[in-house]
Amino acid sequence: MIRVLIADDHAAVRAGLRLMLSSAPDVEVVAEAADGDAAITNARALRPDVVLMDVRMPTTDGIAATRTVVSEGLAEVLVLTTFDLDEVVFGALRAGAAGFLLKTAEAADLLEAVRRVASGEGALAPQVTRRVLAAAVAGACAAPSGGRHAPVGVAETLTPREREVLRCLGEGLTNAGIADALVVTEATAKTHVSRVLAKLGATSRVQAALTARDLGLV
Repeated sequence: MIRVLIADDHAAVRAGLRLMLSSAPDVEVVAEAADGDAAITNARALRPDVVLMDVRMPTTDGIAATRTVVSEGLAEVLVLTTFDLDEVVFGALRAGAAGFLLKTAEAADLLEAVRRVASGEGALAPQVTRRVLAAAVAGACAAPSGGRHAPVGVAETLTPREREVLRCLGEGLTNAGIADALVVTEATAKTHVSRVLAKLGATSRVQAALTARDLGLV
């Protein structure tokens, strides 16, 4: 079962999301939170697989809550919001969100995104994918420090196989795609991805992909 925590300040939205998620036999909603502080507290207590995180919430906003949840390794975060503004999209991704969907998403798309994020993949709303890719090429989604997404010295510690994995991440491949490209099992590909993220200090596959582009691997 994929254990999901829903964080949104509107009770009606939480109820609708719970109804959609509960229709799937492999998804269980373990808790709800009406603000960012409650989302963090529940994530610490319950360790869900995925937090569905709204952006505009009282107390701690969704982006700050995402940063805490991801940095503490409490869960994967799938941001679900009404807004597709660049600062919201990139703010969520910089905070470590593994996915970004709009609340207009169909139930099937939401469930697929939850499954992908829970399995270690990423998920982006079609409405923002082109902008994220364009920003990656242009460097508009660079880290706040203004430098690379990982120091060159850190990237050079990657083994040849890990650099291949990083290149695959830069191409947007899933774990299954990486496994096919490198002729390894999907479990081995997932392990390689985890090691690459750890070495780079990246909190999401998107950040690793941006590093791959910074380094000219793709």
